[in-house]
Amino acid sequence: MAKVAVYNMAGNEVESIELNDAIFGVEVNEHLVHMAVLQQLANNRQGTQKAKTRSEVSGGGKKPYRQKGTGHARQGSTRAPQWTHGGVVFAPVPRDYSFKLNKKEKRAALKSALTSRVNENKFVVVDALNLDEIKTKKFVEIMNNLKVEKALVVLNEMNENVIASAKNIPTVKTAQTNEINVFDILKYDTVVVTKDAVKTIEEVYA
Repeated sequence: MAKVAVYNMAGNEVESIELNDAIFGVEVNEHLVHMAVLQQLANNRQGTQKAKTRSEVSGGGKKPYRQKGTGHARQGSTRAPQWTHGGVVFAPVPRDYSFKLNKKEKRAALKSALTSRVNENKFVVVDALNLDEIKTKKFVEIMNNLKVEKALVVLNEMNENVIASAKNIPTVKTAQTNEINVFDILKYDTVVVTKDAVKTIEEVYA
């Protein structure tokens, strides 16, 4: 089992814990990680883009000029794609970009992402994250103590003071254990997790 240090909010090491290899020590499957990120990005797409083809643009019913004798190429409609105000060739239409991944694949991808962060020493465990008030300056101070800049902060439960304090920091995102996903884990350089959140993750995904 991998052993990681546990820090307090001052950045001092207070103890160490062992991580469950079934979650934080699996063989990294890059293909599944890639597919999980693709799925999340695809599922977030609205797919509402639309442009008109030549059959949908109004007008163009009359032949612009006679077939022969003008010196120009023959034309049948002013709404053909080569004309100004004409239709679009292979115009995009509203569609659903989402696709499905099996539960086992999703879970394996998440475990691979978490394992990669542990292997890269970018998995920081904190004994607790508690603030008496909403104070961005205080939260920045905690991140500096932990020597972390761009981080995904995983909490075990809703903590409004911590979440609101981190909200204005563009390089930090907070999430609860039931909200973590592969995309966020890879997007942020470091994963900062509370000790309680680690236990919950191990219970849920073991």
